[in-house]
Amino acid sequence: MTNVANQRRIAASVLDCGENRVWFDPERLADIKNAISREDIRALISEGAIRATQIRGNSRGRAREKMAKRSYGHCRGPGRRRGAAGARNPRKRQWIQKIRAIRKALASLRESGEIDRNLYRVLYRKAAGGQFRNVAHLRAQMEIISGRMK
Repeated sequence: MTNVANQRRIAASVLDCGENRVWFDPERLADIKNAISREDIRALISEGAIRATQIRGNSRGRAREKMAKRSYGHCRGPGRRRGAAGARNPRKRQWIQKIRAIRKALASLRESGEIDRNLYRVLYRKAAGGQFRNVAHLRAQMEIISGRMK
């Protein structure tokens, strides 16, 4: 193997990459060894005898595989968990999800005409007070409340 360390260093500088990424065509090693100036190296690069190999990245294949498993509940057992249930899914986040769903349901009921604006206001205030567990509970309580209001 001929010593082409100097050519490798110059090529890395011209290609603006690391020396480890410089690739020499094994067929053209004699030409590369004779190249002593930056101009010679540039000519060989344009001919394709010297080029920079692609940057090697970290594969996300294993990460994607793991995420796919976690999407249907695998790899989420008690041994993987760090933090209490309240830290993993805080009460405030649960409340936000619940109240948004209930308010959206109330708005759609008002738009469709199932409830009038007065009943909407009563139910909205009760929802804000935490009276309903979920949308199904709201609908169940709605008949009771609307029966009392008539």
